Amino acid sequence: MSILIAGFQHETNTFAPTKADYEKFVHGGGYPPLSRGSELDAIKEMNIPLGGFMKQAEEYGYDLIPVLWAGAAPSAHVTEDAYERICSEILDAVQSNLAALQGVYLDLHGAMVCEHLDDGEGELLARVRALIGNDMPLVASLDLHANVTDLMLESASVLVTYRTYPHVDMADSGLRSAIEMHALLNGEKRYLSYKHWPFLTSINAQCTFIDPAKSTIEFMEQLEKNVASISLTTGFPASDFEGCGGTVWGYGTDQLNIDTAVNILYQRILDDEALWDVAFLSPEEAVAKAIELSKDAKKPVIIADTQDNPGAGGDSNTMGLIKALLAAKATNTAVGLITDPKSVAIAIEAGIGNNVELALGGCDSVPEDSPLVATFKVENISDGCCQYDGPMMNGVKVSVGPTVCLAIDGLKIVACSDKAQMLDRNLFKQAGVIPEDMGIVVVKSSVHFRADFQPIAKEILIAKSPGPLTVDPADIPWKHLKKGIRLKPHGREF
Repeated sequence: MSILIAGFQHETNTFAPTKADYEKFVHGGGYPPLSRGSELDAIKEMNIPLGGFMKQAEEYGYDLIPVLWAGAAPSAHVTEDAYERICSEILDAVQSNLAALQGVYLDLHGAMVCEHLDDGEGELLARVRALIGNDMPLVASLDLHANVTDLMLESASVLVTYRTYPHVDMADSGLRSAIEMHALLNGEKRYLSYKHWPFLTSINAQCTFIDPAKSTIEFMEQLEKNVASISLTTGFPASDFEGCGGTVWGYGTDQLNIDTAVNILYQRILDDEALWDVAFLSPEEAVAKAIELSKDAKKPVIIADTQDNPGAGGDSNTMGLIKALLAAKATNTAVGLITDPKSVAIAIEAGIGNNVELALGGCDSVPEDSPLVATFKVENISDGCCQYDGPMMNGVKVSVGPTVCLAIDGLKIVACSDKAQMLDRNLFKQAGVIPEDMGIVVVKSSVHFRADFQPIAKEILIAKSPGPLTVDPADIPWKHLKKGIRLKPHGREF
């Protein structure tokens, strides 16, 4: 039996400053670069859904037809050109191999919004379904932050999601997708049941290392013992369209049984609604607390600069938290990554050991933000290449372009040319900074950093410094949400 496999991932913050064009997918931006055909074999050893699916499907003895895998760093809308070019490759491959196919697997994100359409994954799944007909299994894996739409659920045979945030189980979700594909190909029936969450919640509240997300996932897995598959997504609360929000769904061999399980999980989420809210520290509060906690500490205090998280659409260049650190005279502090190719080029030209005048960073779309104009010492220059060794995306090789370590008044700032979320300690180490040796470490991330940084942290603080990613959904200037959805737990309705 032959299964066609492909991946197309993007998490879209419709309020972000920069769009994802085709070249962003070619480069990858912290993900593997666009890969085709036999190049997908390299993904098999990575913590990526497609890799998990490939391993399990090959164990079952299926022949795989690899098409492509494309992913780009979260940003504003995917351009029409990028979406249609990548979709066309997938659809052309489906069409040309149709006579030999028994199934199709897609490694998707679930929160893709494009210039010309709101529901990128729903549209792709519907186009594939139109080609393969109603009977062929079409299975897809989704991110925990997917905004799961009716079109996605109606087009796919089965949808499976990650169950961790940070996403340390991406390959496992691909494996579970292969198990569901195997069941479908062996004639098992799947009945669908689903409910959409009636409220939005901040991405910071969705971390499965802590409650309520942790206990909710555990509760879901207990329910799954009595059904074929059950999933939930917390949604990506920065995609301004009617399908934005969390969803609970599942599949069973009996409609009543799966309806019951989904209703129980949905009610659990409603009962815990207040727990899905989260509080934040101001930059000044976070810095003051970090300085106090770091005194005589043997582990660094980690501050998450969550509103400039490039993993959710930020450009990783705001200076608010750095200015707060300098004002408080923080020392033995590392900050990363700051994306500023112009400043990096100037620093490289100046050379290691030399001082250089820079206007570092600054996000034009954030009125409260501005560049840091100062003199920096160039401490290190690197090519920006490394391999992730942490639990998330383990084994993935990335490049953030030419990179420098800039020193100023007790701070070591790692500045790079291409943005990537600080989710692995090797992104610091490739620039000569050892985060374990620092007193305070500031990361441009919201939650993913926890996978590799939490084991070395004395404490983790979440700072709400001005940035393009508004982490409290009640503060976002929504225009297109579904009427009646609450903008935060027990908050006002849209």
